[in-house]
Amino acid sequence: MKITFLGAARTVTGSCYLVETENIHFFVDCGMFQGKAAQECTNEASFPIELGSVDFILLTHAHIDHSGRIPYVFNNGFKGQVYATKPTVELCGIMLPDSGHVQEMEAEWSNRKRLRAGNKPIPPLYTSEDAKRCLKLFKSVMYDELIKPVEGITIQFRDAGHILGSSIIEINVVEKDRNIKLVFSGDLGNKGMPILRDPSIIENADYLIIESTYGNRHHERSSDNVKKFIDTISETMNAGGNLIIPSFAVGRTQEVIYYMHNNRQEYMQEIDRFSYIPVFVDSPLAISATEIFRNNLDCFDQEAREYIKNGDNPLDFPGLQFTRTAEESKALNTRSDSIIVISASGMCDAGRIKHHLKHNLWRSDSTILFVGYQAEGTLGRRLVDGAKKVTLFGEEISVKARIIMLEGFSGHADKDGLLEWIGSFSNKPSSIFIVHGEEDAISEFSGAIEKMFNIESVVPLYKSSYELIEGGRILNIARGTEPEQTKLTDNSEEIENTIKRVSEKFNSIITELTLKAAGGKEIDSVKSRLKYIDQSLTNTK
Repeated sequence: MKITFLGAARTVTGSCYLVETENIHFFVDCGMFQGKAAQECTNEASFPIELGSVDFILLTHAHIDHSGRIPYVFNNGFKGQVYATKPTVELCGIMLPDSGHVQEMEAEWSNRKRLRAGNKPIPPLYTSEDAKRCLKLFKSVMYDELIKPVEGITIQFRDAGHILGSSIIEINVVEKDRNIKLVFSGDLGNKGMPILRDPSIIENADYLIIESTYGNRHHERSSDNVKKFIDTISETMNAGGNLIIPSFAVGRTQEVIYYMHNNRQEYMQEIDRFSYIPVFVDSPLAISATEIFRNNLDCFDQEAREYIKNGDNPLDFPGLQFTRTAEESKALNTRSDSIIVISASGMCDAGRIKHHLKHNLWRSDSTILFVGYQAEGTLGRRLVDGAKKVTLFGEEISVKARIIMLEGFSGHADKDGLLEWIGSFSNKPSSIFIVHGEEDAISEFSGAIEKMFNIESVVPLYKSSYELIEGGRILNIARGTEPEQTKLTDNSEEIENTIKRVSEKFNSIITELTLKAAGGKEIDSVKSRLKYIDQSLTNTK
């Protein structure tokens, strides 16, 4: 059996893994690259297999960095089934056409520039209609249901607690009288988060492919985040500004609504005088997604179901309003009163949020509150990292608003949560592949896994392949490349860039080692980073 990493390899987007047995080929996820990764690993990159020969796709959840290339592979020959939970199928029914619309708008904008420059226009990655047509391939499955898409392979989708319908996928493969079990974590949620259940406990695996988005971070307690959230509302309203929340249309938007609703009683003294402030969900996609949440109450946790049982809707409250049309959205930026706006996209690279940022970033009385992960290269990441000026719609905007990041609202488990989940395996995997993370997170998380569990961890490169051999061992059969190497053609430039990257990493480690030695601290994180670089050098030709 062979696995090839076609995305989310040393980056957090583009999740896509090709699994091949002697007779069967399938993808786990088929997501789009976003932010910096999209610049380095084009979404139109060729696949190392004829797409018509891919038998099926297993989809962990509906987020576009996991599902967004399904219409593209459909257009290019894939005609197998896409297996996913019922809520994931329903969410893809709105998210993929929306993504297609974004591709069309971006192509139209780009082509206006290309035509003015005398260049030929380029087509979108896919259209909204393409996305609608590919939905016929989707097949709903229930959590914990045992399915058998082909002879010799059985699959179960388990609750990942990340967003509605998100899944951990257990795959059992019988090949040449051997039974091999792979587990793909997908994106793992936090324990104790609102609305959704905690991630399922997995009993055993031979090989684990696990995300590491927050593999080097520790989230604050939920109670602390709620207090900070309420304080942010209070401070912003006292200043007379607007509170703008760039929120992922599926997942974070619903959780923010839930928090605002369910904590009104506990923090009544702080927010009672602000009860008149209107809260707008300004995203047609988020509005549709919220309806899907309301129609899948069986996936809610016990607390949310209790609210519903008592006649209380945890996704609604007085003052909450939904803006569907572009005219309604534009009108929000002409109001003179203070308002709260929850709008997509969560990383600020597309959608109505960019208009709200244009009208509020320059205001020192307003606040931009981030409640989800911001990938490298995105506008959201630049703001979180402290950008003083940004360009929106061709206009340079000064950043005067407060920029606040509440990581505790993230739908991803932190370092401790990920390690606790691995520790819950009764029979732990022999090998662990670490994906879906930036370099610092991956290297620290890799070191923590090996220290805590004494399990070999592997940090695959983009397009690297591994043979899964008997005894839970692995054999690297295709080295793969760093994302930025894929565009290099001249060998001397490749060597020069490799030397530069290695030099930068070692300089960083030397600095960290010196600081830790001076402070008498442990140097485990330094050791793990050295191992990470050693793997990088081993995989660099």
